[in-house]
Amino acid sequence: MRTHRCGELRRHHIGQRVTLCGWLENFRHHGGVAFADLRDRWGRVQIFAQPNTEVCETLQQTPAESVLKVTGVVRSRPKKDINPDLPTGEVEVVAETVEVLNAAVPTLPFPPKDAQTVETATRLKYRYLEMRYPPLLDALIFRHRLIACIRNFLNARDFVEVETPILTRSTPEGARDYLVPSRIHPGRFYALPQSPQLMKQILMVGGIERYYQIARCFRDEDLRADRQPEFTQLDLEVSFAQEADVMNLAEELFCSLFEALLEIKIERPFARLAVSEALSRYGTDAPDLRVPLEVEDVTEAAAGTEFGIFRRVVESGGAVKTLRLPALLSRKQVDALADKAVELGAKGLLWLRVEGNRAAGPLAKHLGSSAEFFLKRTPLTWLFVAGDGEESARILGQLRPHAATAANIWKNDPKQFRFVWIVDWPMFEKDEEGRLVPLHHPFTQPHPDDIGRLESEPLSVRARSYDIVLNGVELGGGSVRNHLPDLQFRVFEAMGIDRATAQQRFGFLLEALTMGAPPHAGIAIGLDRLCALMLGCSSIRDVIAFPKTTSASCPLTGSPAPVEPQQLEELHINIRQREEGDGG
Repeated sequence: MRTHRCGELRRHHIGQRVTLCGWLENFRHHGGVAFADLRDRWGRVQIFAQPNTEVCETLQQTPAESVLKVTGVVRSRPKKDINPDLPTGEVEVVAETVEVLNAAVPTLPFPPKDAQTVETATRLKYRYLEMRYPPLLDALIFRHRLIACIRNFLNARDFVEVETPILTRSTPEGARDYLVPSRIHPGRFYALPQSPQLMKQILMVGGIERYYQIARCFRDEDLRADRQPEFTQLDLEVSFAQEADVMNLAEELFCSLFEALLEIKIERPFARLAVSEALSRYGTDAPDLRVPLEVEDVTEAAAGTEFGIFRRVVESGGAVKTLRLPALLSRKQVDALADKAVELGAKGLLWLRVEGNRAAGPLAKHLGSSAEFFLKRTPLTWLFVAGDGEESARILGQLRPHAATAANIWKNDPKQFRFVWIVDWPMFEKDEEGRLVPLHHPFTQPHPDDIGRLESEPLSVRARSYDIVLNGVELGGGSVRNHLPDLQFRVFEAMGIDRATAQQRFGFLLEALTMGAPPHAGIAIGLDRLCALMLGCSSIRDVIAFPKTTSASCPLTGSPAPVEPQQLEELHINIRQREEGDGG
């Protein structure tokens, strides 16, 4: 229907008759001349219409965002009218004919270019309007390029892309499953996959050796502001591989993506931190290494002060943690940080300013025998949180970027990227009911040095797992898997799952492991989060075509929605009305 795209016209097209298709962005009548902007995915171009002609009248009467077909001749714009900010700014098309392919309603819910100022629910309901204009249009195109680069990278390294089932068996993996009732098998259900974990392990048993998939995953879990019930991950698995093999492959992939798509070179090897060290130094297992501050434990020094709060905390077995800022903050800055600390859960934020062996602040007159410790590094500002050690570190860890910004030692640069591997994870933790559960998932292999303690000291056992963190955001994780059935049974038994129950839940995997399963390891990387971080977006919704709201609903389609009684009858399902006192 068209000879050219709107955004590709340049000076070398001058004199050519072209046919364009796109959306009418606007119409402008300036007395003796009239102009319109026609836009498609590749950009926009100015259309010149001779006044008092049928073409001009059609453009004037057609609502904005209508779909047009315009034929005309490309000419040079007058020098004074050249738009240097527009790729097509040196030319315009003198319209000879205009055909309205589909007229838009006169009043749209919002102009596409104003989508960022519109309430979220309205934006999502009319997502197709927002999609016509940057930044969402650009984000979706970038996402496409990201996935294409991933495929090219892995295909060149002999990986095989394999699709795994969407309708599968419910196998508890941490979150709740989305269940799909079977019409053919009354009372039985499929589950949508939380991840392809079991299937990719079976692919290794099948001899695929190098697998990947751009996988859709589903988890029915309590939603946070930046979480979606369905999401996309890069899933991959490698046979005859150890931790280092997968981690090195992932590093090569990330470096390739950032150089190809952003022209940014990422240094290798990535930093590696034991999870215990990350929690101690940064107060989180997903630290942002761009922030040049660390949490320090000054409990011993605090015990030597004469400050009552510190003494009581130390005597009760608590800890005193600090951020040491190489700057003198004003009282207004300290008060702002104190308010933020309280918002993060602290009872308060104590501070000490030191300059030239002189101290100011609530602690200044109570330093006691620890005075030299606190006064020997100047000028600086100390920020303290006292109480439970882990909680104090967590609060200061979340305060790090705010404190570093206040001290003028860090600026959130969207073009700066710092990766870090978090390793040496515990194999197990205890849930709220005191039961032993896997920290990641039960198919992770215990560390060889710790296997002997699986039964006697399970909480001391380390897992052969690794998480990848970028700028304080967990992108994904992986592990070396249990390929020996006896070891897998021992892991289940440590969790209180007997052999019969394990067979009932995971029998198809356990049987496969008995038939010659190679050692294998893998990783899953969240593509929504990776794409959002690379583009500097504040939410993964900004890189997903049709996201859900924080209540897991879709304003565009109105889902979830009731279904016809006949459909429920075919599925042998009765809807029981919730009564008062029956779960709220």
